[in-house]
Amino acid sequence: MDSSDSESEHEATTVTEKNGCEISNVNDEENDDVKPATWQELGLVDVLCKACEQLKWKEPSKIQREAIPLALQGKDIIGLAETGSGKTAAFALPILQALLENPQRFFALILTPTRELAIQISEQFEALGGSIGVKCAVIVGGMDMSSQGLLLTRKPHIIIATPGRLLDHLTNTKGFSLRALKYLVMDEADRILNMDFEVEVDKILKVIPRERRTYLFSATMTKKVKKLQRACLMDPVKVEVSTKYQTVEKLLQYYIFIPMKYKDVYLVHILNEMAGNSFMIFCSTCNNTLRTALMLRSLGFGVVPLHGKMSQNKRIASLTKFKAKNRSLLISTDVASRGLDIPHVDVVINFDIPTHSKDYIHRVGRTARAGRSGKAITFVTQYDVELYQRIEHLIGKQLPLYKTEEDEVMVLQERVAEAQRMAKMEMKDIEEKKGTGKRKRGGAEGDDDDTEGAVGVRKRLNKGGGNKNHHKKNRNKKH
Repeated sequence: MDSSDSESEHEATTVTEKNGCEISNVNDEENDDVKPATWQELGLVDVLCKACEQLKWKEPSKIQREAIPLALQGKDIIGLAETGSGKTAAFALPILQALLENPQRFFALILTPTRELAIQISEQFEALGGSIGVKCAVIVGGMDMSSQGLLLTRKPHIIIATPGRLLDHLTNTKGFSLRALKYLVMDEADRILNMDFEVEVDKILKVIPRERRTYLFSATMTKKVKKLQRACLMDPVKVEVSTKYQTVEKLLQYYIFIPMKYKDVYLVHILNEMAGNSFMIFCSTCNNTLRTALMLRSLGFGVVPLHGKMSQNKRIASLTKFKAKNRSLLISTDVASRGLDIPHVDVVINFDIPTHSKDYIHRVGRTARAGRSGKAITFVTQYDVELYQRIEHLIGKQLPLYKTEEDEVMVLQERVAEAQRMAKMEMKDIEEKKGTGKRKRGGAEGDDDDTEGAVGVRKRLNKGGGNKNHHKKNRNKKH
């Protein structure tokens, strides 16, 4: 930041010493008179400023304004920021600038908790560094080890990896070493540690240089993250742009209180009511994700599933179709709740309430991104009251009720019941075929294609459920 900014009467940033770590906090309500820094003012070279402009990033976000100048000074950073705040660019841009100054293969390693986030970070590195010829390699589970080994023999500048698969290559891929690494980033560090990657991370830290720059980005500062901070950062600066758990201002949040047995009916009603929007629907298990996807497909909705039991290629295919707007509904477990940046998501539905309150923040953060508005609706049944109260306590406010007319909703009950029955039959078929080793196309992984298993559901339904227009409100009222 400019010195004039830091010395202003309404100071946006305060720096203190705490636990041997310099802490930089940005107040949530920044003074409107303080002019946002430009990319040039952050200290970025022209080629990276142009890359930001080409991506239509008009000005840096809070985390970028705070973290990038410190990173360019060569400091280790702990970045705490709410989801959707622009954390990826906050570490990618300083790394790319350092790479320009000192070109080297195996220059930076970015560790992430999920495969999808790794792919997304790689896309952002390539978008920002395409004009300077940056080469990236994504090293994640679920993909062929030999192909990844071949990628590593080409010695990319940036490796984006999940900890388990990276350790596999460090152990088993001949000639692969990170002894010359200059930068280490741990993105979504709290989730990396919550997913029990501690052993892998410890082993990785032992085989990379101690003399390096380290960036640790996390939505929350847990005890495990503090322990990791002490273990692998040198005199870090802590940049915090959110002092409490919160959701973005332009997100409209609601709850709907309904009996457990009518959850599916209310889901279909809301999707009809809000037809034309793009939805992310969160379920608590892989099984319920697939069941709900099959049920909605049988009613004519364009839906793709995403869950941990799908192969990596199927997961990528589902995300690609949703990002390209070829499908308007993505139904997922919490594998998609962190980090994924899909700007066109209009509505998030918590079909199953999250067990951990913090996951609510990450789920609803999939909408209202980059200054856009969005809606989030959380289904609360008679069994979820305590979990819901914890969420309200965490975010510090009571949510309004999403209003529905019960008579309008229950008109759909018969059709939904039939779709539920067919989805159950299809699930049974899938389990039987898995048992015999013959997986029907679309099987348990919920492949999405015109010939997928769900077509069988629609054919047997035989009541017009395959009509793609059937999800429009005015058509449903006739049934």
